[in-house]
Amino acid sequence: MDKIIESQNIRLIAGTEAVLSACLKGNDQLSTLLNIKVPWQWSEFGEVVIQFALEQIQQDAKQNYWWTWLPIHKKDNLLIGSCGYKGKPEEGMVEIGYEVIEPYRNKGFATEIALALVKNAFEYKDVNLVQAHTLADKNPSTKVLVKCGFQWVEEVEEEEDGTIWKWELKRSDFNKR
Repeated sequence: MDKIIESQNIRLIAGTEAVLSACLKGNDQLSTLLNIKVPWQWSEFGEVVIQFALEQIQQDAKQNYWWTWLPIHKKDNLLIGSCGYKGKPEEGMVEIGYEVIEPYRNKGFATEIALALVKNAFEYKDVNLVQAHTLADKNPSTKVLVKCGFQWVEEVEEEEDGTIWKWELKRSDFNKR
């Protein structure tokens, strides 16, 4: 196993080439490789996102650890969603994303995952800002970001997603927590 991020209830496993390849080969492969339980549908984003992340790290080793991470609920040894970054830092900024499967929602795990990703990002001295995007209304994801210390920045129109909200957390604000 490669890089792991530990938090109180969650273990984030890096989506290395081997891990992402196992994801694409199926839940049994992933379960065997990581020695975890894998629910039938653990991601709403699907294979397209996993394949894209795999291609990025295969093309550029510097992309390693800046894409997909797998959140494992420690007590249940169960994969409970997906999370990660949208590529390596650019101009001091990375973007995070996360999802948690239905039975594990509204229990603080998304907040724990987001905080673990932020803390990990700020361990790299060239990262000074973490961004996230949500749907353009108050929802569970906006609550997660507020709990993590993110500030709403602006409403943005995106071709694929329509109107979304942009959120940011600066290193200096995170360090004040």
